[in-house]
Amino acid sequence: MIFKNAEQAFHYLYSEIHRTGIDHANTKALFNVGFYIANPLDNDINLDFRKLNKEYAEAEWQWYLTGDRNINRLGEIYGKVPEIWKRMADENNEVNSNYGWQWLQNSQLDKVIDKLHANRETRQATISIYDGKQIDRYSNDTPCTYAITFNVIKDELHMSVLMRSNDLWFGFCNDQYCFSKLQELVSKEIDVKIGTYYHHATNLHIYNNFLNKHYEIK
Repeated sequence: MIFKNAEQAFHYLYSEIHRTGIDHANTKALFNVGFYIANPLDNDINLDFRKLNKEYAEAEWQWYLTGDRNINRLGEIYGKVPEIWKRMADENNEVNSNYGWQWLQNSQLDKVIDKLHANRETRQATISIYDGKQIDRYSNDTPCTYAITFNVIKDELHMSVLMRSNDLWFGFCNDQYCFSKLQELVSKEIDVKIGTYYHHATNLHIYNNFLNKHYEIK
């Protein structure tokens, strides 16, 4: 599937989950869902029943750029700490799901950029997020993303995101915003145009309390 932008992807997937989703762990879920977004920087979602809070999405992106996994830093940027992050934080108010903290570990992002500078056709420009070898650290907060891979094809930077688990209502909306910003950052660093954004979720779902929002408004 190829969608023009994030809003088109969200609208289709929301309807598809309602239509064919499987009841699973307090959600309706689809399994092994993959699709392209042709214009990654067209990352707003402005539907009658679901509007992306771009102020928050941008704050989350700025928090990732700091590489500080303490949720209080997000509070400084956004003005408050959303409840979901409070529930995920450990006793030190730290989380594993600050993706900037993840891609700065072992200078992963810098090394990806270096590899792309050295060889535009490299197959090694990959950032790892979820790490099964660190599973004992995930008692409070398990990262939803496995990996992010970049490929330059015909002078365009294409990005692939592999998700372990992806809540469509909140997770996809905010994640696609931040990942598209990451794609933009890398494209500028290596001076190529942005290509497509491929998103694959092993489990794509909507929690039951966020089902039928479209129909409630109608």
